[in-house]
Parts: sequence; C-alpha cells; structure tokens
Amino acid sequence: MAVHLSSVFFSKPSISSPVFQHQRRPPLTVSAAASALPPPSSPPTIQIVGGKTASWYGNGDMNSSNSMVSFEDEYDWADLETDLYHWTKTLRPVQWYPGHIAKTERELKEQLKLMDVVIEVRDGRIPMSTSHPQMDSWLGNRKRILVLNREDMISAADRNAWADYYGRQGIKVVFSNGQLGMGTMKLGRLAKSVAAGVNMKRRARGLLPRAVRAGIIGYPNVGKSSLINRLLKRRMCPAAPRPGVTRSLKWVRFGSDLELLDSPGIIPMRMSDQTAAIKLAICDDIGEKSYNFTDVAAILVQMLSKLPEANNNVLWERYKIDTDGRCGKTFVHKLAIELFNGDEHQAAFRILSDFRKGRLGKIALERPPVQSRVM
Repeated sequence: MAVHLSSVFFSKPSISSPVFQHQRRPPLTVSAAASALPPPSSPPTIQIVGGKTASWYGNGDMNSSNSMVSFEDEYDWADLETDLYHWTKTLRPVQWYPGHIAKTERELKEQLKLMDVVIEVRDGRIPMSTSHPQMDSWLGNRKRILVLNREDMISAADRNAWADYYGRQGIKVVFSNGQLGMGTMKLGRLAKSVAAGVNMKRRARGLLPRAVRAGIIGYPNVGKSSLINRLLKRRMCPAAPRPGVTRSLKWVRFGSDLELLDSPGIIPMRMSDQTAAIKLAICDDIGEKSYNFTDVAAILVQMLSKLPEANNNVLWERYKIDTDGRCGKTFVHKLAIELFNGDEHQAAFRILSDFRKGRLGKIALERPPVQSRVM
C-alpha cells in the first residue's frame, strides 16, 4: 500500500546517513580514455565498462544476453553502491561550493536561534545523498520536520521503503510534490502544531502569542522555494529547476500565525563522498560546472541497466538503442551518432534531462540500507 502523507517532528533522534555494507559481486572494471567531442573546458573523461574485457566500445561478451540472466534476482542496492564507488574512483572529483553558500551557512546559524521548527527538504530520489553531514550538529535538539520532495518521481515501493526505514527509527516522513503543491498545506499545519508549545510557554509568562517561525533548509534545487510558493499560493521566492537560484535568506509570512524562512541550498565545503556527489549531479542538485556531462550520463546509463526497476528496458523504450550489456559510454556514443551528429555532450545532456524530467519513469537512485529493511 502506498504511503502518501504522514507527519512527525524530530527532537533528539539523529537522522544521519547510515553506512552501506558493500560486498558480494566484484566491481565492474574502469578504464580511462579521451571523450569524443568534449566541451572545450572539459577534463579528460573516464570510460566505464562492464563484462569480461574492458574496452572503449565494449565487445562481444557485453552484447551477450547472458550478462543479464537472472540479474534482477542476484542484484541488490548494496551492490550498486559498491560498483558506483569504483566507477567514480578515477573520475575528476565533483566539487561545488560557490561563495554565497559560505555566507549562507554563517547567516543560517544565526537565524537558527530564531526558529521554532526546522523543515529539512531532501530529494526523494536520493534522500541519503541530500542529507547534510553537519545538519544534526547545527540543529541540536531543535524540532524538525523531514520532507522528501518529488514524490511523483519515485514509485510506491520506494516511498514504502523509506517510510518503513524511518518508521523503524520512530520517524515518519512527509512526502511532497512542490511543483504541484501536494502536501504543502498539511506541511503548514504540521509546522504550527509542532511548534504549538512555543506560544503555550509565552502565555504562561504573560506574553502575547506570536507567529511560529519555521526555517526551510536543504541542498540546492531540492524544491525549497517551490514548496514555499505553493504554500503561499503566489510567487514570493525565486524558483527555477537548477541549483543556485536562491542566494539570500528571506522571511515570508503565511497568514498571521506562521513565518517561513527561505534559504539558499547548503552543501558541504568538500564532497568527500563521491558516490553521493555523482548522484547529486545526475539529479541536478549541484552546479553543472562541477562535473562532466558525458561521464555522469554514462554512469546513469549503467545504473539504469542494473536497477531491477529500470533494467535496460527504459533506455530501449525511450531511445530504441541497445545498451550493449552495461557499457554506459557506448550507449552515449551511439545516441550521439543517432541524434546529434556525433556530439556526445549533447547526447549526454539529453539522457540526463530525460531522467530529471521523469521521462524515463519513476526511478529512485537510493533505497534504505539492506540491514534496515530486513528484520
């Protein structure tokens, strides 16, 4: 049964990202070579291939259907994390930390003193990767509401898995769709109810009640401003489908009893987890100047060819091009020849854009750790 909307606040419990257990199959091999027709400023690209023999465009073994026999049965999400770690190991590190984020962090820490409740927004496709490692230390015991946005881009099975994962920790997650406004009104009511004790204490001290102050924080481009605009039913905060649009903190009032703080996306100064960084790039939650489109699209193709929910079918149905087993670079090259006169950058952009807009289906790139889903 699909989980739609539920609500809760956080006090003491920590919502830190657990460690995946990497084991089972050996990783696919990774070899480096120069990309065809890269953008002028692009660094050398990395060819990622699978199969018995590593090569730039694959080989006969990778075309064999035997490579996918019983694949769905033998594969799990921990294997994906293991492979993704090795795929990203030789890539140029993805790092993105524009100057306004450092300023935002300083100001946000000051504004936290004024907040009654914090609404942390994450990308529902990658909840772990959009969890800031310092969030718990910043917020301390302050009450929190966790929102997984873009619920329309993940399946009911994904929602249930995350609801179960947080439920085992005594946490219920709120799923929302900031673009269409699903869940926003309930989110507003929840923020008021969670912080109801604030005005009770004020009355006990003989003070007049005031509006509840809720800060909305999270990674870039996870939908913070869109949630506020939908909640207010008017465009009060700048919003666009790319990271870095909001560049300053802004308080906006919702009725007479709720104030919301819109904040720019915050991200670690240094991305030590490059598997998370690649997923941020795939989902457009990090600046595009920090990564090479062809590399990231090739990794996405290989992820889609391995995920049981996607497999090779979504790519074939969309582009009518064989994936040659699990060779991401080969697929990008074929699409470039077919549609873009050999321009691999444009082909890579098309693949990433189609995924980001949901044209490849409802596909999450993360699931809760295996040990948390098996009792």
